[in-house]
Amino acid sequence: MTMILIGLGAGGCSLSRSDAFAKLEEKDVTGSVTPPAAPPVPTESDLVFARTAASDVLTKGDKDSSQPWENPETGARGSVTPLSQAYASDDGRTCRDFLASYVKGRAESWLQGAACKGGQGRWEIQTLRPWKRG
Repeated sequence: MTMILIGLGAGGCSLSRSDAFAKLEEKDVTGSVTPPAAPPVPTESDLVFARTAASDVLTKGDKDSSQPWENPETGARGSVTPLSQAYASDDGRTCRDFLASYVKGRAESWLQGAACKGGQGRWEIQTLRPWKRG
């Protein structure tokens, strides 16, 4: 009698375990995972507003300030924030790095850039590319 009870108990446990694993596997396979959406890409007209904001905030010279921007035509907006103090480039120009946000609808992305002072003392954007978190 004891052997029968042990056999039934062991059989019942292994059956319920395999059912649990089968349900877990089935749920994992059929469950939907939404891949992350691609970050929005600024249009050329959006970049005009962002570049102007970058030039303005870098001209002010404050390290801890940001300059908002908005393109009323596309509804895109964001801000530009200097990341570091000015430094001398390889060709001797004064340059600064900055980070710019880009928001369109519910999507947001970040751009990193560098600007250097041009001949008339205005900041000119040298590079502007998607920001990669390091």
